[in-house]
Amino acid sequence: MWWFQQGLSFLPSALVIWTSAAFIFSYITAVTLHHIDPALPYISDTGTLAPEKCLFGAMLNIAAVLCIATIYVRYKQVHALSPEENVIIKLNKAGLVLGILSCLGLSVVANFQKTALFAAHVSGAVLTFGMGSLYMFVQTILSYQMQPKIHGKQVFWIRLLLVIWCGVSAFSMLTCSSILHSGSFGTDLEQKLHWNPEDKGYVLHMITTAAEWSMSFSFFGFFLTYIRDFQKISLRVEANLHGLTLYDTAPCPINSERTRLLSRDI
Repeated sequence: MWWFQQGLSFLPSALVIWTSAAFIFSYITAVTLHHIDPALPYISDTGTLAPEKCLFGAMLNIAAVLCIATIYVRYKQVHALSPEENVIIKLNKAGLVLGILSCLGLSVVANFQKTALFAAHVSGAVLTFGMGSLYMFVQTILSYQMQPKIHGKQVFWIRLLLVIWCGVSAFSMLTCSSILHSGSFGTDLEQKLHWNPEDKGYVLHMITTAAEWSMSFSFFGFFLTYIRDFQKISLRVEANLHGLTLYDTAPCPINSERTRLLSRDI
């Protein structure tokens, strides 16, 4: 059995591969059509104009669904491993909410281009990166609480390093972006898709975009740490029938049916 066939380990793998493909395909399309510059555009710039915006939006919507599925499986796994730890239960629920909000933001970013509805696009980006960063932080705390009883210390340290990486990238992006959009470097910068080294604020722009890509890579790395954990979990769906037909009749006991959900038992 291959590693991705064990448990639900294919979920975080599929999430990272699919999201990376969304970025790569939209980037190649936008550069080929000369809609953006090849050197470090904003991620959302690769999905601003047609036809790449259609590809970008469709693929990121699917990525959001994969992300919700991954976050939910992680929630159920932590709940099953620590059913009586109050601190872990609260952190686990908080992580679920933060993760879902981040996925919602990803869908908003995918469907509202910055040149069309800038406020909606920025709100989605704040949800995606802001709530996503907090989700990573909460999951890192959970990893600390669960080691060494549930898993080794190595997992915690890897996730901690990824959170620090994410935090440094977020700080750099927010700082440079705030200075860039302060008004000293021109107006309507959100409509600008092509930058030249001679432009005012070019260095700040490059630092901001590099930090945005770096932050995304830290997200990818964090979800990849779930692969080994997900190899040890599978989910089932149970159908409970309350009658032999779908008419309004008195309920009668029917045997429940259990089927595998997404994965085989291991």
